[in-house]
Amino acid sequence: MVPQEALFPGFRVVRAPGAGAEVHAVVGGSGPPLLLLHGYAQTHALWHKVAPRLARRFTVVAADLRGYGDSGKPATDANHEPYSKREMAKDAVALMAHLGHARFALAGHDRGARVSHRLAADHPDAVTRVALLDIAPTLAMYERTDMAFARAYWHWFFLIQKAPIPETMIGHDPAGYLAFKMRDRGMGDDPFDPRAWAEYVRCFTPEAIHATCEDYRAAATVDLEHDRADREAGRKVGCPLLVLWGSRGVIEKCYDALAEWRRVATDVRGKSLPSGHYLPEEVPDLVADEFETFFSE
Repeated sequence: MVPQEALFPGFRVVRAPGAGAEVHAVVGGSGPPLLLLHGYAQTHALWHKVAPRLARRFTVVAADLRGYGDSGKPATDANHEPYSKREMAKDAVALMAHLGHARFALAGHDRGARVSHRLAADHPDAVTRVALLDIAPTLAMYERTDMAFARAYWHWFFLIQKAPIPETMIGHDPAGYLAFKMRDRGMGDDPFDPRAWAEYVRCFTPEAIHATCEDYRAAATVDLEHDRADREAGRKVGCPLLVLWGSRGVIEKCYDALAEWRRVATDVRGKSLPSGHYLPEEVPDLVADEFETFFSE
């Protein structure tokens, strides 16, 4: 295990009861609370280039989602409900309440951004502002799937296959799968710090592989039900929402990100950054600049 101090100097480790899974997180800094959520197949280590700078102005909490990192990995069910973004969002709210923060700012990348979207929709009194990195709404992405998207996001359709097919295939070479999935994206220079990469590999255990497949299975089933219910009821995210995406990534090529988010939120702003998918590791200073401005308004 990479020492926490190496990636998050001055931060402390916490383990807190979530809403159904114990949550592992690091906490540092002082000021208004800001929760950071990572994506697939990573951990809170995703934020190690951004969080120390943000900790100069905010109380930063970087957490592992349920099923990922060192957080709990509860048993699933036939409907994949335990890995719905709704349940993951409840964990995040419980973590922040445990730390004494009834209201907080929120930022998520990839899967963490999908959890952040659901959290802002389900718990509007808890979220002051939310930033979402390199995603369009899940429902929009599935409804507008075309060949370009399917080729780029092949894992969406692989990971949702019936257990244990993807689990078994990934389990034959987890580290090789991660390298193919995350590093073979035509990004040019490798953005991953070896210490963070070691954490991603360490945490990609058989239990995590299954849990993360369940995350995607939930996204293709119960999460869509929740999103459609919001649309049918006319419910939108009401807090200010910042959308950032990579100019060299799939969102830029396949979607009008701001238009899609304005379908599900009332106050949306944002732009692309000169990056691929992993913005907090590829262009951390630009992400920190955007966050400092947005979360200080």
